[in-house]
Amino acid sequence: MKTKLILLCFGFFFITGVGFAQKKNPPKSIISDKVAIKKYHSKEELDRKQKGELLGLYIERIESLVQLLPYIAFATKPGVTMSTLGIPNNNDNRKILDEKFEATAEFLGKNREFQEAILPYSDTDNLVSAILFYESTLKSLHEYSEFH
Repeated sequence: MKTKLILLCFGFFFITGVGFAQKKNPPKSIISDKVAIKKYHSKEELDRKQKGELLGLYIERIESLVQLLPYIAFATKPGVTMSTLGIPNNNDNRKILDEKFEATAEFLGKNREFQEAILPYSDTDNLVSAILFYESTLKSLHEYSEFH
């Protein structure tokens, strides 16, 4: 009975080990899923919004652009991985990508703090214009991928 139990446990650990061994560092998406914005707005829609809502939209669009612009030579939409592009998915390349993600996250955090402190002093019309500009830039970047 003990022999069967020992063999069963050994078999279970062996199968588990083989199962996990097959899942070695899957390729990461180069562009974050957070890049996509939920809705594009018209000037009339933005004119009806409160300044607090405009501040949130402004910050969201900046963050999307910061996460997208460095990668337009590769892709303009989330889901593209290093492997998809033919870049080796080795430890060095994954480490560089992870460091880039960490640096971007740190920058976005500091930028958000700055924007939340300083941006409320901005003119509402300038916020609306900037949001429209950022949204048109994001639309252009998504259309860019169709031209190459």
